[in-house]
Amino acid sequence: MSSRTPRPALIALFTAGYLAAYLLPTVVGRVADSLALSPTQAGLVGSALLLSSATAGFTLASRVERIGPRRAARAGLLLAALGYGTAALTGTVPLVVAGAMLGGFGSGTATAVAATGIAAQKDPHRASTLGLLSVSALAGALYLTIPRISTGHAVPFAALALTALTVWPATNRLPEPATEDNSPVQAPHTPLPHARSGMVLAAVIVCWSMAQNSLWGVSSRIGTEQAGLSEITVGSVFAVALGAGLLGVIGAGALGARLGRALPIGLGTALIACCIAVSARADGLGTFATGEIAWNTLYPVVLSYLLGLAASLDPRGRWAVLVGSASSLGTACGPLVGSSLSQAVGFPVMGAALATLLVLLALPLTAVALHTGGRPLFAGAARRSSGAPVGAIVPPSGVPEQPVVEIEMPAAVAEAAPDPVQGDFTAAGPQARTAQS
Repeated sequence: MSSRTPRPALIALFTAGYLAAYLLPTVVGRVADSLALSPTQAGLVGSALLLSSATAGFTLASRVERIGPRRAARAGLLLAALGYGTAALTGTVPLVVAGAMLGGFGSGTATAVAATGIAAQKDPHRASTLGLLSVSALAGALYLTIPRISTGHAVPFAALALTALTVWPATNRLPEPATEDNSPVQAPHTPLPHARSGMVLAAVIVCWSMAQNSLWGVSSRIGTEQAGLSEITVGSVFAVALGAGLLGVIGAGALGARLGRALPIGLGTALIACCIAVSARADGLGTFATGEIAWNTLYPVVLSYLLGLAASLDPRGRWAVLVGSASSLGTACGPLVGSSLSQAVGFPVMGAALATLLVLLALPLTAVALHTGGRPLFAGAARRSSGAPVGAIVPPSGVPEQPVVEIEMPAAVAEAAPDPVQGDFTAAGPQARTAQS
């Protein structure tokens, strides 16, 4: 996808694709209550939705340009609206699951198109940051609104469907499918660059996202069952937490790559582990709000650096889509793992196990960020191993070199002028001109 694709269209598409993962706690909780499902069964519904989203990403990883960004985005938004709308309008478990999976595939398609376009931007980290900023703001507003409308599962699914329809007009600004007459030369089928680093990043981010969403998927239950809070209070805490996440995303965008990517990713993951341990042991409003707010402040910051790192590995966006799909795969496993662990050993032990896993995962993530700094933030920039630009070499800009053109002299003029001899030339300078005068 061209780097000239309008950024607002990509951000809108990113928001529609990522919103389902942000609304996961309320989706799982309301499905369990309205359809009389056990926590594990409700977690399976959430996992099915996100697994379908990951499947779409893996399927479209290298096919977005071939299909056409506009066509793929519209197909994804249509599937999302149809699937989530069906889940909202029915109370039958099989239809809800089918609608959630269809909508999840649509969300994954929209995310794949957005990730491909973001990777082609001149500053993919900034574009990813703006996308996370947008989806965090929308999710925070929905967490304040949904508990005051209804108690059933229809409202969150309807919100996802309406978001997909609202984003539809933005697809008019995406490139059309390539044709023989108006398309640029197709890029050669080159192998994925940075194969080893990309594979490590994709494998680790599966576990990283799984650990995050194992707690996120049961956060609503921690607030209502363990901390003794009402659903409205829990929703308000989530809204404040996502609002704090906005500040974190803004800070990450302002910081950029001044500290490289290794430090924000490694240290941020370790701090997230501490927040998860605190949140899982919450026994009241204070500890629950502290853990959730601190966690949601750090999570989008680290995620933006991870997405920026993946986008920098391949300008064509293939690693961005694959790593994003791997993240969705881990996210899909989260609700089931969280529900199973919490039922087996309780919330505090589950939180301690997830925190330990995240601390261990911080090591390979930091190693990849150190080994692969990614693309420079500006043309011709040299990088340290951390990825921070240290200076400009030769910017590829300026006036291009003019071609040398041979000027032919008419034959008559050439014959009339005698060949010059050495005596016809004098020394250059003021003295020579005085002598001639």
